[in-house]
Amino acid sequence: MSSTSHVEDPEPCERVPAGPLFVPVRPGPSGCSARFFRTPPGVRTAVGFTSEERLTAALGAGQRWIRLSEPALRALAAPLGISVLTIDPRFSAPGASTSHPKPVPAWRDWDPQHIGMLRVIGAAAVVSCLNLLIG
Repeated sequence: MSSTSHVEDPEPCERVPAGPLFVPVRPGPSGCSARFFRTPPGVRTAVGFTSEERLTAALGAGQRWIRLSEPALRALAAPLGISVLTIDPRFSAPGASTSHPKPVPAWRDWDPQHIGMLRVIGAAAVVSCLNLLIG
């Protein structure tokens, strides 16, 4: 008796979409640059959508985009140390409450002491970073 073994291809660990992705971008002084996001644990990720409708549903109608292939998006993110690619994410942040909107103070309405405190905290952070670099 001869038995034939039927071997199936394993499922890929990561599904790769067919065709170019819709990649969110932001305008800059020298053209557009890709927007990168963070996953809930805080890991930086490149993001691509399989349709313009999915991009619009997640980021809004005003979001600009370009078409890039999955390898091109990975190559764009790699020099920045980003190796995670998220396809069709569903962003879920709490909706803005419109029941009691708080007015945003104009810059001239800010307390000068608060602005000074921000400057001191910012300067302390810069000095701390320099100490780490210099040793």
